[in-house]
Amino acid sequence: MTISAVTLRVVRDLSGERVPRDRLELLTTLIAGPSFDPVLRPDFIRFPPDHPTYAWLCVVDGCQRPSEQTSSYNHCWEHGNLWRQAKVTGMNRADFLLAAQPLAAAGYIGQVPCRICVVRPARSNDHRLCYRHREQWRQWYPRHPQATLEQWLVDQTPFQGYGDCLAAVCPDLAYTPLGLCRWHDGVYQRADRPGGLALPRLWFRYFERKGEPVPVVCVDRSAFREWCRRAPAESVSGRLNLRALHPLVAAEIKWGLFRHEDGLRAAWPAAWVQALANACRQQQITTLVDLDLSGCVHFARVVVREILNELRIVYFTVEDSREAGFIETDHFGVRFLQKTSHLSLTAIGQRWLRDLCWDTMAALLRSPKCPTRSPFDRLRRACLELGEFLALDAPEGGHDPRLLRADHLHRFVADYRHREHNGLSSLVLSRNDGKPAVVTAGTRADVFAALRRLLLDAWKQGRLDSIGLSREFAVAMPASSGPRGGKVRRPFPDHVAKALVDETNLLRLDALDIDDHGLRDVWETLVATGRRCGEVIGLRLNCLEVHNGLPLLWHDQTKIGHYDEAIRIPETIHTRLTERREKTVAKFVQRHGRHPTAEERTTLALFPSRTRNPRGTKPLDYSWFNHGFRMWADELDLGEFVAHQARHTLATTLLKHGADLSHIRRYLGHVSERMTERYAKVALSEIEDVLQHVWVAGPGSATPGALLSAGVKAMDRAQAEALAVDLSRRSTPAEGGFCTFQPVVQGHDCPWNLDCHNCDKFVLSGADLLYWRRKREQWRSIAERAPDDATADYLHQVFEPTHRAIEGLEQALAAVGLLDEALALDMRRPQDFFNRVWSTAFRAADLTTHEQRDDGAGVVSE
Repeated sequence: MTISAVTLRVVRDLSGERVPRDRLELLTTLIAGPSFDPVLRPDFIRFPPDHPTYAWLCVVDGCQRPSEQTSSYNHCWEHGNLWRQAKVTGMNRADFLLAAQPLAAAGYIGQVPCRICVVRPARSNDHRLCYRHREQWRQWYPRHPQATLEQWLVDQTPFQGYGDCLAAVCPDLAYTPLGLCRWHDGVYQRADRPGGLALPRLWFRYFERKGEPVPVVCVDRSAFREWCRRAPAESVSGRLNLRALHPLVAAEIKWGLFRHEDGLRAAWPAAWVQALANACRQQQITTLVDLDLSGCVHFARVVVREILNELRIVYFTVEDSREAGFIETDHFGVRFLQKTSHLSLTAIGQRWLRDLCWDTMAALLRSPKCPTRSPFDRLRRACLELGEFLALDAPEGGHDPRLLRADHLHRFVADYRHREHNGLSSLVLSRNDGKPAVVTAGTRADVFAALRRLLLDAWKQGRLDSIGLSREFAVAMPASSGPRGGKVRRPFPDHVAKALVDETNLLRLDALDIDDHGLRDVWETLVATGRRCGEVIGLRLNCLEVHNGLPLLWHDQTKIGHYDEAIRIPETIHTRLTERREKTVAKFVQRHGRHPTAEERTTLALFPSRTRNPRGTKPLDYSWFNHGFRMWADELDLGEFVAHQARHTLATTLLKHGADLSHIRRYLGHVSERMTERYAKVALSEIEDVLQHVWVAGPGSATPGALLSAGVKAMDRAQAEALAVDLSRRSTPAEGGFCTFQPVVQGHDCPWNLDCHNCDKFVLSGADLLYWRRKREQWRSIAERAPDDATADYLHQVFEPTHRAIEGLEQALAAVGLLDEALALDMRRPQDFFNRVWSTAFRAADLTTHEQRDDGAGVVSE
């Protein structure tokens, strides 16, 4: 079930809580504010041709004709036809706009007065003359063919006008003695002339031309007045007529127009808003809340829904919204990406449960780090499920919390688990196609976790007494068992991974992207970088850079709050995304007829959406990618796999090639190493572990510090098996290192009474470096305080094997690039056992001979 963006019923039910006058005063104050667009203040609005949001002239430079309302390129009708023809030939729109010739206005935008009378409208588009003066000019000109219009105008006198148009909404002049403007006269005739208003036959010949008053016949004057009061306004490009509307309705439309200027919004031609205003006049409403949308055209419904969303934020305070049963995130200064501010809770039948849900959501919105939209959707879903079950099972439908006991919650849990195990549908949830949604392990985990958090928070904060809810009910909700969302995703099997990157199959994926939005580019970036799908789709145009010869990808890890993070990417992905960037710029040029500015490039989306995206800053959504990927995967017949498994596959591959959990966590952008463990699922083979380990002998061996395997030179399987010491399977921790004597490893007593430091079975690892450095400092301090030189020399001689082992360990760690990480480990801790430094060990006996094999440039591999 999706959360409704608009709940008109809620607003209607509460319309009496604030009288219309209060709302009008509130909107009037906002409209008079300094930030309000002054163009929108009058009731008769004239938009400038180049208005940032409501521009209406053709974009061809110098063209005086209005743009088509259905054109996304803002061309007039003639230039729109020319552009469609040029586009077929492959012409660039920037070149088209440079080559296009401007056109003069085909007619006047709105009414123009006669240049002689002024109080009469012009009838002639070429001469700007009223009907009577035009007839006089037509009769005079044949007799004076050498004269000009300007010469004729000198001797003309103005005539008395017919007054303003009688339609209440119209600002124009009447063009006949009937008292209606030209447009409303046509509307009146098409409406079968209510009231029977008419002029005499040949009125111009027998009355007007002779200068006599023209009689007007009216059968029913009241019916004509009613028609004039409810007559619609003419839809003219660049004009919006809000006259004859209730003042509150006019103010609401103005506020909606102003708010529409902010953010990513669909284009609103003035004709759409005019249709809404005409519908309001026809229904004679006093507020948009009362508008019957069934009587409106589609685009008028689109406009009024958005305006009502904005009005709800103004009309209702935070306390009002709680009482009404919804929450506005804008009240808390939060707006989720590509989501409205409105969250409706009215479907939760029990008032106490609805208020509890509202309070929890409000606490989340007020928290220092507000989460994403998902926790709010899960919390609302959980309350809907519980509320519907209580309505069917609990006494009095669960409306009285004092009657609820732990048994009621236990029955809800049992019922929900029963639905999960048997694949039954939910009581309230439905899919996008309207069919009931099936309860799954993920649904059950989400619902249980959200309800447990809701009830326990109410108990801890001491709100149960005010609600009347018993403690046993609040603590009866069990913890959610299992990972949220069901089983953890597995990495792709080898045959699936190969199929999903096969060039032939990728060409089939490319063919599904008919409009070339970048479906294949997104997928290959996911495979190569392991990013979340939303992080790739949300990339910006300037996300690619090269530093020190290395291509980097800059992106936002919004899930964990890391912004502007950079990772290294392969050259192939850099090349592919560079080509996508050029295509996106080309689309911008095609739409706007110019290249984006430097400031615009920082905000443009690399994969821009085609809907409600006039500036190109809104990226495509996940549903677009998921739909295309699912179609492709179904064609390949590989089984039930999702794109996010590419992230798991990369995590496992990184682990396989020696990266530890902290490195994988940092690269993939996980919030904790526990999350990283869920992604890196496949353990490494025994031989692969061996090939990446470097071990040295301990101080008690014949050659302390000797390397068993260098780790910097490739070995075959036989060499690895001969040289390896696999600490994870054939050793046990000891003080300052590991014991490799197999009876001790298997649990028997040490035959040497745990004298590890003098034992040749003792090995050192990188995690023990600081321990032995402290030992060396301790021995040196003791030797310096010796009573005589002989004692000091003896102490240095006793510690010499250990010193050689430490020197060999340091050089070996430096050779494999782990010295700094080893020095960063302060003391041995259980959580460090999985670090690469722990698994990098050397025989101390081998380390003592290592210095002899060192030529001064570091470790020499054998």
